[in-house]
Amino acid sequence: MNRKWKRYAALTIFGSALLVGCGSGGSSSGSQSGTNASGEPEQTTISWMNMLHSASPPTDTITNAVEEYTNTQLEFQWIPDASKEERLNTALASGNLADIVTLTIMENSSVRNALKAGQFWDVEPYLDDFENLAEISEETRRSASIEGVLYGIPFQKPLARNGVILRRDWLENLGMEEPTTVEELFEVARAFTEDDPNGSGQNDTTGFMDRADLKYGAFKTLATYHGVPNEWKEENGAFTPQFDTPEYIEAMDYMRALYAGGMINQDFAVTAKTDQQESFAQGRAGIYVGGLMDAVNLYTLAEGIQDDMDLAQLNKINKDGSDEYAIWSDNNGIGGLLAFPRSEVADEDELRAVLQFVNDLHDEEVYTLMSSGIEGVHHEMDGNVSTRLDEDLWQQEVQPFSSSRPKEIGYDIVTGNELKLYSDGLILENEEIAVLNPAYSLESNTFTSQGSELSVAIDDATYQYILGDIDLDDFEAVVERWYSSGGQQIIEEYEAAFAEIQE
Repeated sequence: MNRKWKRYAALTIFGSALLVGCGSGGSSSGSQSGTNASGEPEQTTISWMNMLHSASPPTDTITNAVEEYTNTQLEFQWIPDASKEERLNTALASGNLADIVTLTIMENSSVRNALKAGQFWDVEPYLDDFENLAEISEETRRSASIEGVLYGIPFQKPLARNGVILRRDWLENLGMEEPTTVEELFEVARAFTEDDPNGSGQNDTTGFMDRADLKYGAFKTLATYHGVPNEWKEENGAFTPQFDTPEYIEAMDYMRALYAGGMINQDFAVTAKTDQQESFAQGRAGIYVGGLMDAVNLYTLAEGIQDDMDLAQLNKINKDGSDEYAIWSDNNGIGGLLAFPRSEVADEDELRAVLQFVNDLHDEEVYTLMSSGIEGVHHEMDGNVSTRLDEDLWQQEVQPFSSSRPKEIGYDIVTGNELKLYSDGLILENEEIAVLNPAYSLESNTFTSQGSELSVAIDDATYQYILGDIDLDDFEAVVERWYSSGGQQIIEEYEAAFAEIQE
């Protein structure tokens, strides 16, 4: 560790000028070929099929720095996120892969079938041999497994990012306190709609500004506050879908009342996220439900329009005013896998070499490189706070790596302004109250083949009920059709899979 850090520190001191010559030489994929003239190990050459979430691939600046720190030579095969499903399906079918393959679409049938067919290494027997990988919790390992087998290193994301963002200045104008229960939140929505919170004298505001997304918009978070389970309720091995619980009906009734009272934008069922955020930033509504980190973007969008906007971020709201809180976890904090094809990583020695590289990616020094870049070039440090020096340069050279970090939590370094630091703190608090999906790692062939189609019918019925287009009997009829059209089979398969991993 010390030897690696000394090399990295040299890069930081002398800047990008030293990066030009890095990455030369190397050995065959996933292996080392002895030592160089200085007596240090030769670089390990590793190919990585990775997702690209930016318009163009990054320059070599960060790649070279990561190579220097990890003593590797990296060969990236960048796949644009927009075409990842098609490209991955083709690569899996042809066997044209890389030593490391980033898999972020775990629900894809081709991906799951390739994993279950043994095309990738089971890595769990090796994790405890590596300092950082050994720290991956049993809960994370289980959530990232398929049929009890861990086919790669999980991308560890924050467990739960969502909460409520609302206009604190409007609360103060109306003499109201920040809500802590869904009842109080409802009253705030009413007041923001009816009591002229912006003092304009016009009927020009509403409570909630929402979008057409039952999961990442308001509904799922509000449903959690009402006690709805995260996708599935598991009780003594028996599974019940979230939409067949009394709490789900309560949550629909809650949003139905908001809609009927004009306390939510009336076009929410067809509103895009960008339009939702822009409308909120223009002062048309005072409550936004979504990622707590979205507050930063809302402030940015409001610049020059509502410079006096003051936002409160809330992560603890419940139904009964008790000290018990909950928030749903997105994919149990799993963002996919870094997987290692047996066709490319031929034996245990090569696997250990690649795992050593992934282990090193978990180091805070590499996290900093992939998040903030090189100190003095892309960012500067004040204590443990990183501030960007050149936004355009960061976008070009660093940002494409941010989605490649195998771990995003638990580091001392913090980035961004004071508002983001506060959001990050709330998201960290959410880990203590996160509600996991008990079926996330379970296998159901029926869900893989029919789950999306069946879910569409439930989502449509949920919207229709909230909008007042159908009544409860109509909704329950859709639920019954879900059971008879394959839903019951999904339940039985999940229950069987759950029982198997309990043995």
